[in-house]
Amino acid sequence: MKAFRLDELEAERVANDGAYLQFLRERNMSVGLYALDAGQLDPQQPHREDEVYFVVSGRGAITVGTETTTVGRGSVVYVPAGVPHKFHHITEDLRVMVVFSPPES
Repeated sequence: MKAFRLDELEAERVANDGAYLQFLRERNMSVGLYALDAGQLDPQQPHREDEVYFVVSGRGAITVGTETTTVGRGSVVYVPAGVPHKFHHITEDLRVMVVFSPPES
């Protein structure tokens, strides 16, 4: 078993001075913690992998392709591989768990 605590992951992400911390990589998936602060722009480009976002904390919006929805703690969003997507209108610091399948390359 592998178990993680979000507060420890957030501290590791901050210590590594990055917006994204991959903390699990297995044969069929990888998982990371993504952080965007209020008002920050999301620099993401489309990924070659399917992904699922689980919003741990914060508030904002996400556009996937041509669809937009607001997100907050507890929101889950699926993004198919290759589809443009961005978080925006971030009003509270976002902390998002990201699951890639297959693992992010």
